[in-house]
Amino acid sequence: MTLTTSDQVRTAWDTIAPHFDEFITPINIDPAEELVERLDVGPGTRLLDVACGSGALAIPAARHGAQVTAVDISPRMIELLDARARGEGLRIDGRTMDAHALDLPDDEFDVATSQNGVTMSPRLAVALREMVRVTRPGGRVLLAAFGPLPRVEFLSTFIAGLRAVAPDAVVPPLDPPPPPFQLADPDTFARALTAAGLQHVAIDRSTWALPVRSASDLWNKVTSSNPLGAAMVAGLDEARRVRLLEVLDGVLRERFGGSSAGTLHAAINVGVGTV
Repeated sequence: MTLTTSDQVRTAWDTIAPHFDEFITPINIDPAEELVERLDVGPGTRLLDVACGSGALAIPAARHGAQVTAVDISPRMIELLDARARGEGLRIDGRTMDAHALDLPDDEFDVATSQNGVTMSPRLAVALREMVRVTRPGGRVLLAAFGPLPRVEFLSTFIAGLRAVAPDAVVPPLDPPPPPFQLADPDTFARALTAAGLQHVAIDRSTWALPVRSASDLWNKVTSSNPLGAAMVAGLDEARRVRLLEVLDGVLRERFGGSSAGTLHAAINVGVGTV
């Protein structure tokens, strides 16, 4: 699936936004909390979260007292972010905005972040330069991105099952990697941050846990995680959907010792640089 225009990107993310908020944001909040703590975010910190989704990182940052501006190309995501913030009594300035053309002043923020957000863009270099532009000198830019696809288990497990059931299904290639995995190589990640104008760049490898309750839950997480996941199953008829769930159930039970519930893991690279 190739999204070539801003309107296509906006529509694709708007479409999956409610399920993204239900299945993805809750499991991303805990690792985002670790990112916020790593940045020593606190009262008075001016933080921008780019491609924020429905608030997995913006919410923890606001809990720490930061002055949070959160932007996303999807109006529906911003609506869901606003609802989450209101539910916790938090103040977050949520705005609909394209990461490649941020309608924000230069040097406006102390920290700019993106958790598996702009790293999914085929125009990554443009988005990175925008994040650097709006961050003050001495401020920091942090991005979290998937590691290699085979080590992102919720996706690799799903894709293996999908290939078994539907060999003709369109799945992400390993080479060249699609946008969600374009920073899977730490050296590539470091070069991208440096080219955007950042100094003192560091890339750390991490592993995030992803709880899975059942084959259906895995289906929901994959197809809600980004438009690429939804596109993989769009062409399946009902019989193959049922068969895929059966295959995934068997794989999970083998993996988790008889239960279809357990924890899968995802390799994550975290990159930080100073403006």
